[in-house]
Amino acid sequence: MKRSGPLLTLLAGLLVGLFMLSLNATTGEKKSSAYVEESPSPKASPPPTTRSPSPSPSPSKSPIPNADYAGRTDDDSSAVAVSLRDGRAIAYFCDGRDKESWLKGDVEDDGTMKLTGKAGAELNGTLKQGKRISGTVDIGGGHYTFTADKAIKPSGLYRATATVRSAKFNGGWIVLKDGTQVGILTKNGKPSPAPEIDPETGAVTVDGQQLTARPVTP
Repeated sequence: MKRSGPLLTLLAGLLVGLFMLSLNATTGEKKSSAYVEESPSPKASPPPTTRSPSPSPSPSKSPIPNADYAGRTDDDSSAVAVSLRDGRAIAYFCDGRDKESWLKGDVEDDGTMKLTGKAGAELNGTLKQGKRISGTVDIGGGHYTFTADKAIKPSGLYRATATVRSAKFNGGWIVLKDGTQVGILTKNGKPSPAPEIDPETGAVTVDGQQLTARPVTP
């Protein structure tokens, strides 16, 4: 009976040891107080996008002004008139006897123009500061240089077409700034000097019949 004391003490020590081992296995080790959980590093913000400066609008081209021009060839043998409307041009070359041509075409942004007519007729001109047109006309084997100043009504270009007693008439007139008129009237295709028109009304008498010549525009 005296030996039971130490045995009980030994058994009690073993039980305590087993209990502590079981407790450690269940709870695991505690984290060290020095451990600091790393927070995820913030994502770097993308650099701010810089907008390219908007291109400055290109200056708009000055439109070709609508106007009429009339003048004579440098040799004073013929007259030339040009009417400009919305970038288009129509011109009339006339010697007042038997040589004439109607020409038409486009006007470029720089004021240059190349107008063409029947039988290879051609007018090459340049509008200068909106005040005059200078250039050349090639017609019927002839080459003419001309200058046509800006026309103020009634100066300008006129035309009349009509049938009178089965005869077909086609007339063209250039009224210059000094009031001089140069024109041709064809009757059934045969040209002759045109009678004068009333510049204010365009009235003209042909074979006893009154016709009206009207301003020409493209």
